[in-house]
Amino acid sequence: MELRHFRYFLAVAEERHFTRAAQRLGISQPPLSQQIRQFEAEVGAVLFHRLPHGVALTEAGERLLQDARTILRDADKALDNARRAARGEWGVIRIGFTSSASFHPFVTGAIRDYRLAYPEVRLELIEANTVRLFELFQAEQLNAAFIRPAPGESGALGEMPLFREEMLVALPADHRLAAQPRVALTELADETFILYPRRNGRALYDDIVGACQAAGFNPHVEQEAPQMASTITLVATGLGISIVPASMKHLAARGVTYRPIDGEEPRAAMSLVHFGGGSPAATRAFVGIVEARLEREQAGKA
Repeated sequence: MELRHFRYFLAVAEERHFTRAAQRLGISQPPLSQQIRQFEAEVGAVLFHRLPHGVALTEAGERLLQDARTILRDADKALDNARRAARGEWGVIRIGFTSSASFHPFVTGAIRDYRLAYPEVRLELIEANTVRLFELFQAEQLNAAFIRPAPGESGALGEMPLFREEMLVALPADHRLAAQPRVALTELADETFILYPRRNGRALYDDIVGACQAAGFNPHVEQEAPQMASTITLVATGLGISIVPASMKHLAARGVTYRPIDGEEPRAAMSLVHFGGGSPAATRAFVGIVEARLEREQAGKA
């Protein structure tokens, strides 16, 4: 028994006439009559009384009419759901981000763009350090993530470089350098540093330490904080200073002053890491949304 038989039956039942039903279906009348006879044979009951000027439903036909409408409606819904899933409009997507990424307007804007474009996809957001996010990729528990990866760290995963963010010096508000409009790295040689630990994400740590070494000193790291926001909190207590991505200034922590770096400054690279070929349609759709936003921003800067 095929769905087309139900569609043929429904057309004849609603039109109460074979010729009009055939015109509605875009076929000729004799094949339609033949298909209805085959359908009646499969059902094992006569569905129509053939009248001189049309047809009338039998008792079996009346009963089948109710179910045929439900069957066809459910079949159309199932096909529509399958097509929407293939377009990435259905399902679940898990997006990760590091703590510092959550403060950057590009990241929040891209997630908002996706939510507006695909409102029926269930979005799960996961905040974790870089090492943990790559572990989630390996366990196939993550579709995409905003990460600051070290060179080669993404491995076989897809990687879309997004931007290289300016970095700022985070100082206690009463620090001697807080009154300056800009701070040179050489002025930090004797300072106590609070940094995000290298074991949680080596790219950012190495960029900061490398910039300090290029300025002629190794930073004295007295404290480490598991999250970038915790780093800012510790700076506010007066335990030390830090160098952080510029987007962290959106964390308006009382007692912290942010100053640009005078001279050549380190840059914090951000990428979208994701599964490449064979990834779910929802992942491909999200990558497309991020790519479109990146193109708009780059065009705006041109």
